[in-house]
Amino acid sequence: MNKSELIEAVATEADLSKVAAGAALDAITSAITKAVSKGDTVTLIGFGTFKASKRAARVGRNPQTGKELKIAATTVPRFTPGAGFKAAVSGKKAAKKK
Repeated sequence: MNKSELIEAVATEADLSKVAAGAALDAITSAITKAVSKGDTVTLIGFGTFKASKRAARVGRNPQTGKELKIAATTVPRFTPGAGFKAAVSGKKAAKKK
């Protein structure tokens, strides 16, 4: 599914126009991007968590030459799926809290 197909699905599901659904999708992705880039965590209960994660510097290899090279430390986005999302993908029912 690409962005235009997702917009069409959201428009149908939420009974919105495609323009409104596209604007809503753009606003959501922009808000998540801004929050994670500032170091905040975005949690959507049942769906998952978006956060920034630090990756340490390491030594890698050029696959063509085998020569070692240094890979700098960086911050990368990370997504951890929620229980409801995992259950939907696997075809199982989500475990209920006691």
